[in-house]
Amino acid sequence: MESELTYDRWDHHLQAQINNNPGDFMEVIKWAFDTYRERIIYSCSFGAEGIVLIDLIYKVNPYATVVFLDTDLHFKETYSLIDEVKLSYPKLNIKILKSSLTLDQQAVKYESKLWEHKPNLCCHLRKIEPLEKELKNADAWFSGLRREQSISRQNTEYVNKDERFKRVKICPLIHWKWDDVWEYIKLNNLHYNELHDKNYPSIGCEMCTLPVTGDDQNTRSGRWADFEKKECGLHQA
Repeated sequence: MESELTYDRWDHHLQAQINNNPGDFMEVIKWAFDTYRERIIYSCSFGAEGIVLIDLIYKVNPYATVVFLDTDLHFKETYSLIDEVKLSYPKLNIKILKSSLTLDQQAVKYESKLWEHKPNLCCHLRKIEPLEKELKNADAWFSGLRREQSISRQNTEYVNKDERFKRVKICPLIHWKWDDVWEYIKLNNLHYNELHDKNYPSIGCEMCTLPVTGDDQNTRSGRWADFEKKECGLHQA
């Protein structure tokens, strides 16, 4: 695969060449580290796809940087999983990123329980801004997006020009199905968030995530269930 591609030196022909001749998902990961080296990070939510991608990345670069956007509003099960991952992958550089505002400061500056009234603003303060700051030191970032997840993600490529963060976004798992994710987790005996066993296919902040019930096939339908919002803003359609 070819190598030189950054947001500021974008080449559509090269992007197409990489996306059309990627080999497999492992080749995408290898290419990304060969190209960006320490200038690439993985922003991980520690969902099922996240655990798979951590395991794959570790096989290529055990010293990779993984960042978690800690809103201070996550489930206790998510924090417990992060502790387990740190033990299972001791060489990983796992960084916990937080908003510049505590929840109390946010309530004073804006309003109490901002996520209930203005979830977009809450996500911006507690997710977007911390990742923006971290990406100032990177040229590219990994994401666990899969095309199957939602309509807004169905055109995601292996290599994407990310207009939101002005970086290159690498998505190795775009062709994976939900069953593929779980087959890999079970086959490799990976730790995962126990909420997945309680009908939470997609897990975000505790206040904004509900279990998915019935025959709903949309794995993200439990996110911001009382709003039209289905993305936190990290991933533009």
